[in-house]
Amino acid sequence: MSVTREEVAKIASLARIRMTEEELARMAPELSGILDWVEQLGEVDVTGIEPMSAVIPNTLRLRADEVDADPLTGGNRREDVLANAPVAEHGFFGVPKVIE
Repeated sequence: MSVTREEVAKIASLARIRMTEEELARMAPELSGILDWVEQLGEVDVTGIEPMSAVIPNTLRLRADEVDADPLTGGNRREDVLANAPVAEHGFFGVPKVIE
């Protein structure tokens, strides 16, 4: 993909970056090279490869997230929690509407 000097000038204008003519001329081939490299990455065959969220597999060191693990703080305590609410509406905390 080839990026022209005019396209670099438009991108710089949209980003509100002031560039000289020399900088525009130098940046066009650099951006073209970056886009060619990204295009080349799209040609890599990744069939059968699972996407990863991290390079190193990691596990949480915290407790398991289990509902009703403790009878005092577990689930199904909606009424007890809402007893502390100044306003309860439809099983939730009622809050004032905020519109500016």
